[in-house]
Amino acid sequence: MASCHSSSIPAAARGCGAADAGSAPTPLQADKAAQHPCYSRTAHHRYARMHLAVAPACNLQCHYCNRKYDCSNESRPGVVSEVLSPTQAIAKARHVAAALPQLAVIGIAGPGDPLANIARTFNTLEGLRLALPDMKLCLSTNGLALPEVVDRLVDIGVDHVTVTVNALDVDIATQIYPWLWFDGERLAGREAAALLLERQQEGIRRLTARGVLVKINSVLIPGINDHHLPAVSEKAREWGAFLHNVMPLISQPEHGTVFGLGGQREPTSLEVDDVRRRCGASMPQMAHCQQCRADAIGMLGEDRSQSFPLSSIPAAPAPYLPVMRRRTQIHAAIASQGESESADACLVAVATREGGLIDEHFGHVWRFQIYSVSAAGVLPIGERFTPRFCTDKTACEEDDERQHEQRLEAVVALLADVSAVFCARIGLGPWQRLEQAGIEPNIKGAWRPVKEVVEEWRRQRDRDGAMNGPDIQGVA
Repeated sequence: MASCHSSSIPAAARGCGAADAGSAPTPLQADKAAQHPCYSRTAHHRYARMHLAVAPACNLQCHYCNRKYDCSNESRPGVVSEVLSPTQAIAKARHVAAALPQLAVIGIAGPGDPLANIARTFNTLEGLRLALPDMKLCLSTNGLALPEVVDRLVDIGVDHVTVTVNALDVDIATQIYPWLWFDGERLAGREAAALLLERQQEGIRRLTARGVLVKINSVLIPGINDHHLPAVSEKAREWGAFLHNVMPLISQPEHGTVFGLGGQREPTSLEVDDVRRRCGASMPQMAHCQQCRADAIGMLGEDRSQSFPLSSIPAAPAPYLPVMRRRTQIHAAIASQGESESADACLVAVATREGGLIDEHFGHVWRFQIYSVSAAGVLPIGERFTPRFCTDKTACEEDDERQHEQRLEAVVALLADVSAVFCARIGLGPWQRLEQAGIEPNIKGAWRPVKEVVEEWRRQRDRDGAMNGPDIQGVA
């Protein structure tokens, strides 16, 4: 039986629910932001991130960028010690996840642009989703190739995307970007800038319409876009972006960038603070960015990437589910300030579309939200992507019985450390299999608020001294 104090595989899927531009995020979006070190001012003290350098090529030339693929002594975007293949990246991610239980997010941020390396990027993301079903995935891009891949990103479960937008005005953009590649053509000047700005806006709108949390990065370049960035912030809010990150230009001559070699000065800290203050009138600002390397590992402000060279990765990785369960315990302890380690604490899984209501059928879930239940309350601590047990009635009827059982067993194994599963409906077969595994299936709270239902369940369990007996009324 799953202990109450113990602490894969995607399918095509919809988004996690979009908030209207300028409106409050959905509960699920708020929970995702709270656990991402770049999206939350408090999370970066508690959760770690990992950047995988699988994208060497770029489709846009920026005057502030000079990529280096074998550099270990510079700390800035576009720099890595080694470029990884997708297979190497997935193996390294598994290794780091086992060694660094605070790891919450894996992103692809370069050293070029991930979407200028479509095959490498999506092979990595798809492999990560299979190998690490509890991990948040994110991406950083200039946005040029973004519009056509939004649905693919959502289907894989990428919930956080950063888009670098340095200008809305074509004349300003031409001072930052000399040229780009698009559909096999090299474009320059105003034509290139106009196309980039159009594609960025379209991609961001599509992402936010699908419920993806979008962070806008802007490089503050004195004399070029410093007075223009508040307009970027205002427009980003209209597009539905979640957060704006104004970063100071890095332009030391030794880095070899056009701006650095040409003498373009960096902004002062007072100038950065002033621009962030003015941008903050339109949307929330990120002030804790560390302008990380494209292979950074660890908490923001630290980089442990040199501790995890490819040579340190074991040839045969350990099974991941035990690692995932240990990581879940750590994340529960972080969220509950240790209350999750008490004897009456437990984990539960919830089938919910947008985090507010229990509104998903067990067989249709593609990711369960995991909550820690303790004296600290009902706290979201992550999610687990799962093979859908049954996509629709016709498919279920046509399924080979063995395949059907294999998918169900995979779901049960993924949830082996939870005490209860809350969903809107569930079939009799899955109900019985969950009970055999010591997991309580619960449909009593269908279409009601998640935290309210789980809290009622906790109070009833505490009164009874044990889980409620099964109630199969309403079983599909």
